[in-house]
Amino acid sequence: METNTVQTEKESKWYVLRVVSGKEKKVKEYLDKEIARSGWSDIVKQVFLPVEKVYKVQNGKKVMRERNYYPGYVMIEIVDGKFGDDLRDTIKNTTNVIHFLGKENPIALRKAEVNKMRGKMDEMAEAGGVSMSEPFIIGETIKIIEGPFNDFNGVIEEVHDDKKKLKVTVKIFGRSTPVELNYMQVEKLSKEEFGRPSSAIRKVV
Repeated sequence: METNTVQTEKESKWYVLRVVSGKEKKVKEYLDKEIARSGWSDIVKQVFLPVEKVYKVQNGKKVMRERNYYPGYVMIEIVDGKFGDDLRDTIKNTTNVIHFLGKENPIALRKAEVNKMRGKMDEMAEAGGVSMSEPFIIGETIKIIEGPFNDFNGVIEEVHDDKKKLKVTVKIFGRSTPVELNYMQVEKLSKEEFGRPSSAIRKVV
């Protein structure tokens, strides 16, 4: 009788490190190197630092940088049952690491918490991981910098941060017209621009 052998992936658990804010990337880089050097790559599946792309307008240009989604925290995925004292002490004694969630007795995240984190990361990936360093506000006047309404000012009616999109009302010949735009198509008005009429109205024929 033929028997089919199915190789299953080893179960793992997620642990959370509290680290010095601003040092998250350095902690991840050090742990990645130390884990490889110590031969723990088959035990530690990954050191995870969730980040999002943040755009800020500087001198009329959008500048992108990465921002930690959970400032002051680093996640570590470890094979269940393999989290020994040597590994724990190495991680705990890493420069800029404050402590594990659970301190001396690290507590693994619940499955619901892990699924929530993964779901949020998937949403960000689908939306391109784009965010703004200064949030958009309903009722705020913004400038459109891309698309058929380029150079128009508009008023934000709805903010869909999960999709990184806005519903904006633009006035054309005195009539309000709703348009849907993504974050990359608009920018916040400077103090000098605020209240200035849209120069693009002459483009409408």
